[in-house]
Amino acid sequence: MHFIVCIKQVPEGTEVEIDEEKGILKREGVDSKLNVYDACALEAAVALKETYGGTVTVLSMGPLQAQDVIKEAYTLGADDGYLLSDRKFAGADTLATSYALSEAIRRLPPADVIFCGMQTTDGDTAQVGPGIAELLELPHASYVSKISGMEDGCIFVEADMGDGIEELRIGLPCLLTVTKDLNQPRLPSYKLKKATQNRKVNVWDSKALEGADPSHFGLDGSPTQVERIFPPPKAHSKELWQGSPDALGQKFYAKLKELKYL
Repeated sequence: MHFIVCIKQVPEGTEVEIDEEKGILKREGVDSKLNVYDACALEAAVALKETYGGTVTVLSMGPLQAQDVIKEAYTLGADDGYLLSDRKFAGADTLATSYALSEAIRRLPPADVIFCGMQTTDGDTAQVGPGIAELLELPHASYVSKISGMEDGCIFVEADMGDGIEELRIGLPCLLTVTKDLNQPRLPSYKLKKATQNRKVNVWDSKALEGADPSHFGLDGSPTQVERIFPPPKAHSKELWQGSPDALGQKFYAKLKELKYL
């Protein structure tokens, strides 16, 4: 079995710089971490590997510092890792991102299951996983909250659709996007960290995707553009009120009306 997991390095805190002209986040040099939904996707792949055998490959796209999350994935049970890193990939919207990742997947050994996190904490679009599946013409399911097992060339899952749970039997190969309810990701293994400290991260630039259409890469290949992006204003003013519960309740109510929250 071969499992591919698409992962992303996202900003660790709320203090991020923004390129207001291009409408993108400045990711170089920013404290970052593995996207929490992708950690659940990786845990799912590693658990299936431990049950059914096979290998886990992680794939990401971003600046060179994103090698850190691939190295972290090695300590969580991934066997191999690839990073798409090239200025030509920069500024990609969800469609251009899906295109680049799908072209990379075409050049990897065939996968039985491709895993993606439901969404990323810095984008919240939930579009890249289904976009990859459509470009690769694979059956797919989103919002997977449970994996029951694999049998006869199929995987059995439950998808949380908000107003109900769907039980699905999906033929392989397929793509799944997962929620945080799926599992509790394991902690990095010190043993694996020592064993994989010299393991290579395969860095691919746009030339590695020879045969792909470069007009679909990055900002130039993105059919959607962010009109404006800006950090939310921070309010530092505060008031300290004292009084009886009834008096404070009335004052709080009056303040909400003044601010037009009521």
